[in-house]
Amino acid sequence: MSITIHSGLKTKILEAQGEASEDLKAPAEWLRGLETHFERRDVGGIYFFDRIGIPSVGGVRKLIMDEAHTSRYSIHPGADKMYYDLRDLYWWPVIKRDIAEYVSRCLTCSKIKAEHQNP
Repeated sequence: MSITIHSGLKTKILEAQGEASEDLKAPAEWLRGLETHFERRDVGGIYFFDRIGIPSVGGVRKLIMDEAHTSRYSIHPGADKMYYDLRDLYWWPVIKRDIAEYVSRCLTCSKIKAEHQNP
């Protein structure tokens, strides 16, 4: 599966990155030496290796997970599938945990899971 970045999403990511860099108060121990792997690119944005760094401000993480989970092309993938689809494009410190929590709160997924359980 391939997820494309729409211009509206790209703008929101860049705005959130700008807001996060202005208000950066993250302790160095959170990054654990990873700060050397961040780079600002000419195309805009901050990247971690080859993935777009997503800050916690601006609600962009939820927007990305909403699109990846409920778009008509993905149709409610499980946590593992969604993680494998997103990890090549985006990075934030607890992406796997956030995705697992997001999928566990999806009402549609929990109904389908309950229907497939043996009585």
